[in-house]
Amino acid sequence: MTTISGNALKIDAVGLDQLSCAAKEDPSTGKKTLRAKTVCEAGFRNMTYVRELAPMLVGEPPALLGDDAAPNPSETALAALGSCISVGMLANATHRGVTLSEIEVAMEGDIDISAVWGVGDTPEGKVLGFSEIRCRVTLAGDADASVLQEIHDNAIKWSPVLNTFRRPVVVASALAVE
Repeated sequence: MTTISGNALKIDAVGLDQLSCAAKEDPSTGKKTLRAKTVCEAGFRNMTYVRELAPMLVGEPPALLGDDAAPNPSETALAALGSCISVGMLANATHRGVTLSEIEVAMEGDIDISAVWGVGDTPEGKVLGFSEIRCRVTLAGDADASVLQEIHDNAIKWSPVLNTFRRPVVVASALAVE
């Protein structure tokens, strides 16, 4: 839960406006290339490196032969989706002059793991990945329910991660043998 008791959740409104104006003036400024590198430590323990930040551990639970030390990749995808929606709501609220005191995004998704990473149930035409994701959002702030609904709806509509889930994405992979 993203709540600061007695305080407002805030971002730099002037900085947000500058980003918005720059993107409107030159849409190419909004196009970026993001990078992440994942290195297997041992078993199903993976360290993912992003920018110069501390690495993130991603693993598997014992039921999937992991050591339960970190969220698994699918849980991490849900976390990314929930975080993106939260960021969008705070940005939308700030843009409207609404002060939020609570943002909570609870994510739940149904996934079929019977393919077991390509070594299990893999009939032709099997659809992999999440089949349904449910998102429950709690917002509190100094606006009425209709404005909070507009903030919610706009964040859902424009979430980059949500839109990645909604549409096909071209993924290219190349093997480097060492």
